[in-house]
Amino acid sequence: MLFDSILDSSIGKVPAVLICSVVAVILGFIIAKCYMQTGKYTKNFVMTLVLLPPLVQVVIFAVNGNLGTSVAVLGAFGLVKFRSIPGTSKEIATVFLSMAIGLICGMGLVGFASVFTVFICAVYLILAKSSFGECSEFEKTLKVTIPENLDYSGVFDDIFEKFTGKVILNRVKTVNLGSMYELEYAVLINDINSEKQMIDEIRCRNGNLSIVCCKNLEATGEEL
Repeated sequence: MLFDSILDSSIGKVPAVLICSVVAVILGFIIAKCYMQTGKYTKNFVMTLVLLPPLVQVVIFAVNGNLGTSVAVLGAFGLVKFRSIPGTSKEIATVFLSMAIGLICGMGLVGFASVFTVFICAVYLILAKSSFGECSEFEKTLKVTIPENLDYSGVFDDIFEKFTGKVILNRVKTVNLGSMYELEYAVLINDINSEKQMIDEIRCRNGNLSIVCCKNLEATGEEL
């Protein structure tokens, strides 16, 4: 049955642990392969996704029934976050999935672990390949550098009114030893083809200083 642990079966502890380990490795490969289909990756990271389920499975089996050791292992898992570089939400979710599958395999629920892995990976791929959650191409982050003698309050209002439907001044930052200001706007451009014309008019207003127009930084700043 799906929720029956093979550790409670009559096949013996050693064969049961071996079966759990093999299943954990296979499911780790499935998770890694799924992650590889959704964008850029590194070999070290996908290797980690493969190895995490069997490692967690062995640890869970080893501490089964020992509360003190279980708490120590939980603390060790918590240190993983602080001993590694920050990752994106997608990477953290995938690592958590690998650890969860290892935990389920460590309980001997190989059938449930297999079904759960296939289900989550299928949902993962569907979300990754669809347009769900994507920001509109008309949403941009605009960074404009202006000299310190130019009042940034409303200096580009007429231009924004002409080319954008919404504009928010997110940040004002001094640059170049305080001799200039860098203004960061979140803008919703009315027509993507008019982006160059908008930048040209801003260049005439800011003395041809630096202007950066890119994808919405709030959408890409997903590091956890």
